[in-house]
Amino acid sequence: MATTSEWIQGARPRTLPAAIAPVLVGTGIAQHADSFNIFRALLALVVALALQAGVNYSNDYSDGIRGTDSQRVGPVRLVGQGLAQSYEVKRAAFLMFAFAMVSGLIVVLLTQAWWLLLVGAASVAAAWFYTGGSRPYGYAGFGEIFVFIFFGIVPVMGTAYVQTLELTVGAFIASVGVGALACSILITNNLRDIPGDTEHGKLTLAVRLGDARTRKLYVACVAVAFIVPAILIVPFGPWAALGYLAMPWALLPIKLVRRGARGPALIPVLKATGNVLLIYGVVLGLGLAL
Repeated sequence: MATTSEWIQGARPRTLPAAIAPVLVGTGIAQHADSFNIFRALLALVVALALQAGVNYSNDYSDGIRGTDSQRVGPVRLVGQGLAQSYEVKRAAFLMFAFAMVSGLIVVLLTQAWWLLLVGAASVAAAWFYTGGSRPYGYAGFGEIFVFIFFGIVPVMGTAYVQTLELTVGAFIASVGVGALACSILITNNLRDIPGDTEHGKLTLAVRLGDARTRKLYVACVAVAFIVPAILIVPFGPWAALGYLAMPWALLPIKLVRRGARGPALIPVLKATGNVLLIYGVVLGLGLAL
């Protein structure tokens, strides 16, 4: 039976910045529009965190029953390492999804924006079918696209919308920066897992591109994120440049990736990239608010 600590590690807390950062940026946009609503912002955060934990448990379950996790390096795998029964991990994933849906329903009732129900349903479906179902899209190389959408565009614009009730070009541009960094977390994870994924027929984008081009893609995604603050100066003003305060934290993981870190040596890159995204969310969100 898995311990409490192992269940927490199974939720992969290093990936949680991917849930927190977009809410911070979206809330900064709302504050800029004089529409900050702390209750709605907190509900958006709960939805994002629950979905993140849910997709992590879902991946643990689906990869575990397929045997993909049997030889991986990295965080705890509850099913793959035999720490928990597969049905327990599946139940944990569904509980997280349910928590996200209930919180999201409250947001819908508050805003009366019923179309958000479709966005919520799509988010849960994307979380489950990344590695779940008979034809998981994560096994076909489409993971980064969905991460960009559902951990960048949707949560940034969604968080801003539930407070401002407006969809703006500025919010979309900001979401591109967050989505690019969220993709860089997945790219790091898949770069580390190329040998095992290749062996088990999991054709992630990293497997398809190969080691060298995947490293270039990582650097490109980080670069895109740091182009965004300059563009945001136009709609939001010079304070948007505060996003560049996160840049020093990006230098180490870029250096490690470019120097060919592999296997366990990529675990610090994963942690550092998550930190970059969190700091980026804090400083960019603050800049947009100002």
